[in-house]
Amino acid sequence: MNYDVLIVEDDFRVAEINRRFIEEKEGFSVLGICKTGAEALAFLKEDNKKPDILLLDVYIPDVHGLELLWTIRTEYKEIEIIMLTAAKEVETVQEAMRAGIFDYMIKPLEQTRVHSSLDRYKQKQQLLAKQQEFTQDDIDQLREGFLPQKKEVAEQNEFPKGIDRYTLDKVILVLEKNKANGVTAVEGAKQIGASRSTVRRYLEYLISTGFIKAEMKYGDVGRPERRYFLL
Repeated sequence: MNYDVLIVEDDFRVAEINRRFIEEKEGFSVLGICKTGAEALAFLKEDNKKPDILLLDVYIPDVHGLELLWTIRTEYKEIEIIMLTAAKEVETVQEAMRAGIFDYMIKPLEQTRVHSSLDRYKQKQQLLAKQQEFTQDDIDQLREGFLPQKKEVAEQNEFPKGIDRYTLDKVILVLEKNKANGVTAVEGAKQIGASRSTVRRYLEYLISTGFIKAEMKYGDVGRPERRYFLL
């Protein structure tokens, strides 16, 4: 099964990065790129194949705020919408959530985060396709976005090259101990006695599974640092 994506992004550089991220993911392809709200609506109104997913930026030149989101949500209910934007305001995020978006990702984007969202979309579609009715567990899985639980990560028998269960368990334990404030790769390395590059590799692996997230924070000296948090 292949899923089609329409990108709505006015910055051509960001749009091409998004295209590359999507097309690197097996089972997904890009139908097109629209730079304005008018282009996006014209594309959707044409008698052609409709996208399964719309990647939408809040800041589109010819549309105010989330107006385009609400228009598409009203007229094309079958299309899932993923917000890819620099907008971090609580009001914007809340309104987007009320519109029923599938996901909300803040720029700058990372390949692992985009791929995690696409994986969850695919899982959702597969569950919807095979079920005639739902149990409560099925519905909870749909609502929670298919994020893997700690048990699922810890009990895997096979891991990618460079990842072993023993070190992974130690990294997860450090994350749990620092759940409130998160950890950097440097802090994690000190706590488990491994190199920074090793800990970063494990942290990035956990991001790819959807088990943790990363945020850029500013330290005491004003330099940005990448902190990792349990979801």
